[in-house]
Amino acid sequence: LVLTVIASTAYLMVHLDGTALRMRAGTPFASPGNAWAAMVGLALILELTRRVAGSALVIISVIFVVYSFVGPYLPGFLTHDGFDFSRFFSYIYTDAGILGATTAVSSTYIILFIVFAAFLQASKVGDYFVNFAFAAAGRARGGPAKVAVFASGLMGMINGTSAGNVVATGSLTIPLMKKVGYNGKTAGAIEAAASTGGQIMPPIMGAGAFIMAEITGIPYSEIAIAAVIPAVLYFLSTYLMVDFEAAKLGMRGMRSDELPQFSKMVKQVYLFIPIIILIVALFMGYSVIRAGTLATAAAAVVSWLSPFKMGPKSIFKAFDLAGVMSIQIITVCACAGIIVGVIALTGVGARFSSILLDIAENSQLIALFFAMCIAILLGMGMPTTAAYAVAASVVAPGLIELGIQPLVAHFFVFYFAVISAITPPVALASYAAAGISGANPMATSFTSFKIGLTAFIVPFMFFYNAALLMEGEWFVILRAFVTACIGVFFLAASIQGWFWGAHSNWLVRGILLIAALCMIEGGLYTDIGGAVLAVVAIVLNKFFKGKPAPEPMVQAKGMD
Repeated sequence: LVLTVIASTAYLMVHLDGTALRMRAGTPFASPGNAWAAMVGLALILELTRRVAGSALVIISVIFVVYSFVGPYLPGFLTHDGFDFSRFFSYIYTDAGILGATTAVSSTYIILFIVFAAFLQASKVGDYFVNFAFAAAGRARGGPAKVAVFASGLMGMINGTSAGNVVATGSLTIPLMKKVGYNGKTAGAIEAAASTGGQIMPPIMGAGAFIMAEITGIPYSEIAIAAVIPAVLYFLSTYLMVDFEAAKLGMRGMRSDELPQFSKMVKQVYLFIPIIILIVALFMGYSVIRAGTLATAAAAVVSWLSPFKMGPKSIFKAFDLAGVMSIQIITVCACAGIIVGVIALTGVGARFSSILLDIAENSQLIALFFAMCIAILLGMGMPTTAAYAVAASVVAPGLIELGIQPLVAHFFVFYFAVISAITPPVALASYAAAGISGANPMATSFTSFKIGLTAFIVPFMFFYNAALLMEGEWFVILRAFVTACIGVFFLAASIQGWFWGAHSNWLVRGILLIAALCMIEGGLYTDIGGAVLAVVAIVLNKFFKGKPAPEPMVQAKGMD
């Protein structure tokens, strides 16, 4: 197979004479040799995808390939003229398909941050992030769960895959969550929700920020800034869900002798320098490549101030680790390119957008609802990067035609492609977490869906209130942010049934839910309405006071 990869790639590289290969691609003048080399390359990509990401994405890609040939026999908007062997395969292996935006971004930008993540791991700087979170939040009630929120969000931002981040950080956080009293289902769900949230955390956002910038032409810095408030709302909500769950169960934090010493962690705060350099360089206008390279070099340099000094051997190990880590993301990007290429070649994306417009009948809300469903369906079983790339080709153009701003349309699609990882019935991140926690996978996925519910609401809210995407006057943005944070508090209280230090009945929870939606929406009158409803909820909760919090657990479950 390796020799076949070399032969196929070498043939295509040798024949990249000027623009001739691209000009002939997808036409009756396409060379049979190019088509055969492309077919072999496509088959190898499918096999590699099957090995590293499972069968779901492979099956979807094969269906799209078959669709290219059977189009003349299909009814309605699915029909097309069909393509012969040479035309199809010569087209699919160009920059309109497999070698398109997703593969270009993954092999140019994403791989750089995979190297950065590998250097953090090899230099033990990444372990410091987790230990710092334990030292800072471990003593709070349900401490390990709060650590999981911070640590998984930080590492998930860099490594670009929800399920992969669950495995990387969940192997540490999930057993500790069970140790302090969370059941396996909840422990796995918290880790899955936090790891998935890393994909929407700026400045890196997994791979999403770079692919969105490539597809839309919107500057990367603008995308990263727009992502700040939605990401803060998501992680605030997850944190509050965790805290209220711990309060309901009367959990304690971890003992001092179970945690790293905070004073010792503070003395090593210089290990945050690589992350700081990355963020500062990106927002100073440096190219992504230069910023990533500086941050990677900084990870090696700061390791010299720690017990785990990086020398030639560990640097080589870091590159070796990065090579292994990069295989999965680059492979799924190439496989997603097959689907994107078929959509472009057959024109089904434009026809689908037309259907979406007809169904919506110029109602943007209905169109957004259908877009949400499609993005989640595409993301079930597909990695985040691939799901967004396909959804951006199929759904986003239709939303833009309805008058929705390109940034809002792509952010909307991206969010739902991301949270498909915790959406039942096929929730890859939740299933990965269940494998570690030993809980039922489906029960874990439903719990992670509940914990991540804010991510299902916020995209609709930033459609109605662009201030949540940092658009508008600063005082409008500030007010929208503050009221949205209050709304997220009410939302968490409603879902967990815990408000003002006591359990809440269904009436109070219902009022809090409406108040939350009003506050997150961000309009002046909705804010006032939300505040009034919150006062009503406080009065009712005092009047129909539920059982108070249990006494804090003296000993955690599973401990002597």
